[in-house]
Amino acid sequence: MTTTTSTSAQNFTTRADTFAAILDGVGDRWDAPTPCDDWTVRDIVVHAIETEREFLERQELDTGTAPDTTDPAAAWRRHAAAVAEVLGRDGVAEREYDGYFGRTTIAATMADFYGWDLVVHGSDIARATGQPWEVSEEEADVLHAAADGWGDALYSEGVCAEAVDVPDDASASDRLLARLGRDPRWAPAA
Repeated sequence: MTTTTSTSAQNFTTRADTFAAILDGVGDRWDAPTPCDDWTVRDIVVHAIETEREFLERQELDTGTAPDTTDPAAAWRRHAAAVAEVLGRDGVAEREYDGYFGRTTIAATMADFYGWDLVVHGSDIARATGQPWEVSEEEADVLHAAADGWGDALYSEGVCAEAVDVPDDASASDRLLARLGRDPRWAPAA
């Protein structure tokens, strides 16, 4: 595995672990509404699992039996372990293919697209369940750079809503959320 590929695989694993830690703080609030219109916390976890599995299956990579999402946190951990195992198979992480945004690797897609999705949806879940959430300036820069690479596709149907205005002195986390069409002031209804 090349250094860039192993870094990409590790970036996905790190983001998957952070997502798992947020899920550990959900408690019994799996049906709580989120900043994603009409999606509950449970819906987001199911979405993350299903979209990652679908991508890997399109690449003819088997992640085993789909996890039972009755316990979303446990299902996520089983899924993330299966993805890590797939990425660790000889030659898989560095395997190239023609993606939506050009030639890339399996590991880069898992880190830069699906891992990116985990960061954003991690914020949705944290905010829906009253947990703190923030990214560093460095992580925000990395996520903005990935979004830059998607151009207008970032605001395609089902990806992100149009950007939201925030004050110039907004935090890195708030600027990132606003760029992705999420109101940083969103909170669950009382």
